Amino acid sequence: MLNNMKIKCGPEYYMYCDKAIENEVPSLLKEHQAKNVLIVHGTRSWQVAKPFLTFLNDPNYRFVYHTYSGECSYQEAGVLDQIIQDNNIDFVIGVGGGKLCDLVGVTGHLSNVTYGVIPTLASNCAPWTPLSVMYKENGEAEGKSEHYKRQAAFLITDPNLVIDSPVEYFIAGLADTLAKWYESVAILEQSSLENEPFLQMAKAATEVCRQAILNDGSKAIEDMKHKVVSDEFVRLSEIIIAVAGLVGGLGDKYARNAAAHALHDGMGKYIPASHEYLHGEKVAYGILYQLALEDKWDEIDALMPMYKELKLPLSMHQMNLYPQDEQVVDQIVAFMDGKEKVHLIPIEINPAILKDKLLRLEDYMTRYQ
Repeated sequence: MLNNMKIKCGPEYYMYCDKAIENEVPSLLKEHQAKNVLIVHGTRSWQVAKPFLTFLNDPNYRFVYHTYSGECSYQEAGVLDQIIQDNNIDFVIGVGGGKLCDLVGVTGHLSNVTYGVIPTLASNCAPWTPLSVMYKENGEAEGKSEHYKRQAAFLITDPNLVIDSPVEYFIAGLADTLAKWYESVAILEQSSLENEPFLQMAKAATEVCRQAILNDGSKAIEDMKHKVVSDEFVRLSEIIIAVAGLVGGLGDKYARNAAAHALHDGMGKYIPASHEYLHGEKVAYGILYQLALEDKWDEIDALMPMYKELKLPLSMHQMNLYPQDEQVVDQIVAFMDGKEKVHLIPIEINPAILKDKLLRLEDYMTRYQ
């Protein structure tokens, strides 16, 4: 039996439906006895979100506003901490995308302040998870900040808000969510883990994610393009925002990222040009790498119709990101080899294998380009 599991199922309160923001946020602020509330927001998404944020007109609260830098960085978290201290802030609300939700989460952790999030798009499970992916202000990846003992007081949003976000982010979110299955299944199906109840619940959640995407992903994308808040769109956006986050919350390190995300992080650290691509787009390529590591080339072939349909990246060469300097490839490989979760995959892993499979994948994918 495992005795080192950190289980953090999700936010204290979750709701995703029509008028959820205006109906629920006021009572939650009252529940937490908030007085001075910091609103952290982006730019374009803020203009779209404002009509949904009717609670901002409530005279019982003093609202302070901050437009974040665009990065979830320790520097920006320090800026927020200073605002919190200067204004006696007792509650923080993040309104925006994944990086903003991550920023508010790490700020809540470092500044010891209660927070809630109102996601404006469905591009990843950042609003749900008890960790923040950290970057430097120049966009370079800087690891993760895990805050298992604190999570959002609420995650509330409205599909009528989310549907007005760029469809490219939604597609990237589907790819990022699909990775939950491919990164977790080999680990969770090991006989030594088959009697761990939380891990089996995590595995079931990955299956829900995968099946929903395969069944309804294309329909949800088309509906979003036409601004139709259909059952498929609501279900798939909820899968991205919430259920995908539940996978890692229930499965801890055994279901929270493996080779696909390790490659993503390595590219972000050593290939600055990769910042032009969305998180989920790079993770989509990482799925192919995860399958290559496991010698599941037939599964790569089976994914190609969907990848072609969604215009997901097929290789670093196709993205114009393959390093000219082989030393950069070696740095990425060494970075991945240093990730504990990569070594949880039940196959032999070492730098030579990691590099060989990366080179083989790049060569293999030329048949599809």
